[in-house]
Parts: sequence; structure tokens; C-alpha cells
Amino acid sequence: MELGMVGLGRMGANMTRRIIRAGHTVVVSDMSPDAVAAIAREGALGAVDARDLVARLTPPRAVWLMLPAAVTDRVLDDYAAILDPGDILIDGGNSDHRHDAPRGERLAAKGIGYVDVGVSGGVWGLERGYCMMVGGRDEDVDHLVPVLDALAPGVGSAPRTPGREGPPAAEEQGWLHCGGHGAGHFVKMVHNGIEYGLMAAYAEGLNLLHGQARAAAGPDDAETAPRDPDAPDYPVDVAAVAEVWRRGSVISSWLLDLTAASLVGDPDLAGYEGRVSDSGEGRWTVISAVQSGVPAPVLATALFSRFTSRGAAGFGDRVLSAMRHGFGGHDERPPEHSGAG
Repeated sequence: MELGMVGLGRMGANMTRRIIRAGHTVVVSDMSPDAVAAIAREGALGAVDARDLVARLTPPRAVWLMLPAAVTDRVLDDYAAILDPGDILIDGGNSDHRHDAPRGERLAAKGIGYVDVGVSGGVWGLERGYCMMVGGRDEDVDHLVPVLDALAPGVGSAPRTPGREGPPAAEEQGWLHCGGHGAGHFVKMVHNGIEYGLMAAYAEGLNLLHGQARAAAGPDDAETAPRDPDAPDYPVDVAAVAEVWRRGSVISSWLLDLTAASLVGDPDLAGYEGRVSDSGEGRWTVISAVQSGVPAPVLATALFSRFTSRGAAGFGDRVLSAMRHGFGGHDERPPEHSGAG
């Protein structure tokens, strides 16, 4: 099968490599000529611009955009203007699912198919494969099955779930047609919201162990909570704990594997400042929960903790200090007296 890939960043380049390794032809385009040249040396066909990419593909064409959400609509419209009826545009980035139905309608008026694909796999996807959540019309998704199968991890990536029988379904390969336009991005959005919650749970638990290992009694004054004399005092090796949890523990996971690897060379994670970004999916998940009236307190708290990590609570914290000083004359304590490490 032939595919156009637009965007050769962390995901797009490795996805292209995986598709080529499966024997398909990929024509690539990127703002960086160096990125195009690099992947062309590995078997892709480089295009100088959108028109060149379209010209190199045999109709009906399929063009996959792997771009930041902020620029996707503009590039989508650029390609829609030069594609032909029967061609398909795919958005594999982390777009807001609410944009997908209008896109599908806009492209359908030109006779162009549209498919939204939520892609999970990160920088490890080249070797591990990509889990994909797909939205769009049946006929458009059916056309893309060879590429989806090439990108997916495959049945052997996990033991078969007890009770499943017969030929493996698409979801057992590692991709799922979730529904119409927007369904793929919606399911991927919830996936990323869950990811926020899982990451926050690991971070809080390991932080508790890290703090326990470094806890010390503070000064004896009115501004410092006294240390409980009955509190445990364990010199916990957090890196070793992460390692042992990887083996047979109920909370073992790939995220824990990655965490353990980070802790080996830097047990205090001193190479990080702890400013955690959010790219949008967590926000959209919480908004969707509110709109649906579905409780999602863990996911919401995990999102807000990311805001806090970037200093967004700074003024609110100063308000708290001002109020404590106002009603009780409480002075702020220096950081070394603020608690465990």
C-alpha cells in the first residue's frame, strides 16, 4: 500500500520506519528538509511540498498528518484543496475530538474521506508497535487496514484474554475502529486522562517513600507541625522499591518500568525540575466528564497537579500566607523548615 506521511517528529518518523519495514511505500513531507532527507535514506520517498507528495501517490490516495493540534486544521485544508474525490485524509495527532465531525463534513463535501486516529506508543513505538483508536466511515477505515496492521503491536504483544475464541479481532492486533468521526480521538483522549491519573498515583506514592527516607524533626516552634514520635523511620531506597514492584506486583506496568530505569542513574531525579506539561487531552477529558455528569475526581486532580507543578498556584499560595499572617501573625518559614524532602 502507498501512504503519505506529513510530519516527521518523534512519532511520525518512527511510524514511517515501521510502515516501510512492513513492505509499504511511504512518501514523506516535513518542514525540515533534513528530516525528509534522513528518512529518505531509510527507504521513504521524500517530497518537497504538499503538491509533490500528492503527485507521488497513486489514487485513491491516503495522506496521514502527524502534526501538533494547533496546526492540523490549516494543513488539513491545504491538502484538501489539492486532493481528489475518493482520497482520504488521516489526523493521527492529539486533536480535540469535537473538531472531527465538522472536519469530516467539510471534507465529505469535496468527496474526500476523513479518519481520526488516536495513537499511543511514544518514542518506543518503532519496536513495540502503536496502539491505535480509530474513528471514521467504514469504507475509509477498511482502506487503511494494511497500514493499521503494520503499525499495531500484533496479537503476540500480550497474552490472549481468557474467553476470546476464533480469529483474533482487530483490537487484539492493537487497533480498534471505535465509531464515526471523533470516536478515535475521544477514546484516545480518555486514554490520556487515565495516563495522567496513573502517573500521578506513582508519583505520589514514590514521593511519600522519598519523603519518609529523608524526614527529619523540624524546629520546635509554633509554625512547625511536631513530628509524631510514633511515626516510622525507614531509610527507604526508592529506586530499589520501584525495581521490586516490577516483579509480580499488582501495580507493575510499563510506566513503572520506565520510572525504575530513570531512578537507576539518578535516584533523586535531580536532572528534572518537576514542571509537568499537559498537551490538552487531560483538560478535554475533565471537560467531557463535567458535560456528561460522570465523576472523574482522580483524573481531575491529576490534571490540576500538573498546573501546580508549573507554578500556577503561586498567587493562591501567597494569598494563604497573607491570610495566616493577617489573622494569627504567622510568618512564612524558610524552605528548609517546610517539611520532608
